[in-house]
Amino acid sequence: MFEKVKAVIVDTLSCEEGQVTMEAKLVEDLDADSLDAVELNMALEDELGFAVPDAELPNMKTVGDIVRYLENHA
Repeated sequence: MFEKVKAVIVDTLSCEEGQVTMEAKLVEDLDADSLDAVELNMALEDELGFAVPDAELPNMKTVGDIVRYLENHA
């Protein structure tokens, strides 16, 4: 799951592949803003067939948060 999420993040946020780790913070490390978060969520839905509900998005602080959420709710 991490590799799939990583590929979507690199493509959506135009960041370096090496920056995307489980511990990477979306805002501080990957420079994502609220619009980026929405775009990322839509890209995850397109790529994986499901996404994080909008109400849960504020709780997603790191790449690992997204991966764990998707693994637990797939």
